[in-house]
Amino acid sequence: MNHEQDKNIGKKLRGVNLGGWLVLEKWITPSLFAGLTALDETSYCVELGDSADATLKQHWNHYITRNDFAWLAKIGINAVRLPVGHWVFGKDYPYHRSYGENPYPFVVGGIEIVDRVFDWAEEFGLAVVLDLHAAAGCQNGFDNGGIQNVCEWHTDPAYIEHSLGVLERLAERYHQRPSLHGIEALNEPRWDIETSILKRFYRDAYQRIRQYCKPEDVTVVFHDGFRSYREYLDMMSDPALANVVLDIHRYQCFSHDEVNMDIHQHLRHTVVDWREEASNMIRDEQRVYCGEWSLGLDPTFIALWEKDPSGSGMPSMDSFQIDVAYRGYAAAQLLVFEKYLGWFFWNYKTETMPGWSLRDCVERGWFPGNFR
Repeated sequence: MNHEQDKNIGKKLRGVNLGGWLVLEKWITPSLFAGLTALDETSYCVELGDSADATLKQHWNHYITRNDFAWLAKIGINAVRLPVGHWVFGKDYPYHRSYGENPYPFVVGGIEIVDRVFDWAEEFGLAVVLDLHAAAGCQNGFDNGGIQNVCEWHTDPAYIEHSLGVLERLAERYHQRPSLHGIEALNEPRWDIETSILKRFYRDAYQRIRQYCKPEDVTVVFHDGFRSYREYLDMMSDPALANVVLDIHRYQCFSHDEVNMDIHQHLRHTVVDWREEASNMIRDEQRVYCGEWSLGLDPTFIALWEKDPSGSGMPSMDSFQIDVAYRGYAAAQLLVFEKYLGWFFWNYKTETMPGWSLRDCVERGWFPGNFR
């Protein structure tokens, strides 16, 4: 493993995701989807057609602004992870049947928002990790992958090649920006995509990014694909891959068993199981970010996907106890994730779910008021 000292290695990232901005997720901004049958950004743009241009640009310009970056810097958050879709550069992506009769349904202009992010990040001293969150053909079947219930990215060489091209263009466009800390090759590829396919893609992505971004300047990030980090030990220790980091996402709300846990079980899972996992990774010399985590415990979240969600221990608690539970859960996770090179809370803001909103968590006292 290459441990050369550079501007990135040793910098503890305490960050937040800017989700629901350039890649829509209905649960984050349900008001955007009001009256529509759309489930994701693809169906949103297809359903609205030409009128999507005005509504999305309104969203881009107002959902997150310079004032938000100023607030993040004020409370000591020092990094943002910016999800982007494969369509970010405009009308050059391969066709998918979900587009219907329009071969290029996505609204053009998102790259100008990315430019703006770098301007604000440099003004306020924040690092930026660019994250290819939604790939052509969709890599996971989630709404955050662009097309819900479709996972075909790995089945068509054109989709994979386009993903590599987007990463290369991001590297070319932003490699001279001092706030560029890292580029993540692909967010959350699904667990049943063969690890060999992911490793091949990650190595190819590394080479594309490194054409412009030197190891001493920019970290290349690989998501674990919902499998053990041990499956990547050979790749992550390859001396040919310098300044690479594995991205893990940790939640306790995506199954009935997790939702049914009381707060004490959530805390135990965090400080015992997740702490042991972190210790094992450090023992095996893995460089890791926890790229997503939240305070999500509410069964209403799983109800977005499950027709008959079971309850949890939280509703039996009064408002004081719930506040204490959230504070404890936040502190426990922060203590564990501080063992890694960095973490990024999901998300900066939501419209209706405070446990997933950094802004709400700080303002409600569940998080510290200062992350320095």
